Amino acid sequence: MRVAVVGGTGSFGQAVARRLVDAGVEVVIGSRDAERARERAAALGAAGANNDDAVRGVDLVVFAVKADAAVETARDLRQSIGSTPVLSVCAELEFGPGGVKPTRNVTSIAKRIEDELDAPVVAGLHSLAAANLADAPPDEDALVCGDDASAKKLALELAGRLVSGRAVDCGPLASARALEGMTAVIVNVNKRYKAHAGLRLTGIP
Repeated sequence: MRVAVVGGTGSFGQAVARRLVDAGVEVVIGSRDAERARERAAALGAAGANNDDAVRGVDLVVFAVKADAAVETARDLRQSIGSTPVLSVCAELEFGPGGVKPTRNVTSIAKRIEDELDAPVVAGLHSLAAANLADAPPDEDALVCGDDASAKKLALELAGRLVSGRAVDCGPLASARALEGMTAVIVNVNKRYKAHAGLRLTGIP
């Protein structure tokens, strides 16, 4: 599998790229700044390029850009991505004195990214933290949802290489709003308990 990580110079993108490289996946780190992408990629044993070049000729694009730039980035990369499946790991959050919470937008950011592309979009990995991915596959499950069966299969395969737990199919893309909100839950738990929490689902054979 060849994977492009758009936003691969950020903390979560770097953590995902590191785990994938260690798992034997061919990774291209994408950034608006090609030189920065190449520098970060070299430290991981990956390739680096500007976003347009990074997403060409890959099997799956991981969208790890900041949420406030995700839709615009998707719009800019529409032609370069073409029909290549996309895995959105983005989550929109509001930070306040009471803690972190999801935004009030009723449409998931994954769906809004899909609306800008000619490619299927799946959503997932929202309960994983960059710190937990840093040194080894964490003992957690990775949750993925989407409507396109082929795209979801690729995303689940990728997710399974990131964790020592399971890659779990959570149904249609409509579930993305709930998964994106899970990021806020995990951030609040980690802040409250000074922990590095993750998720494991029980009762799955």
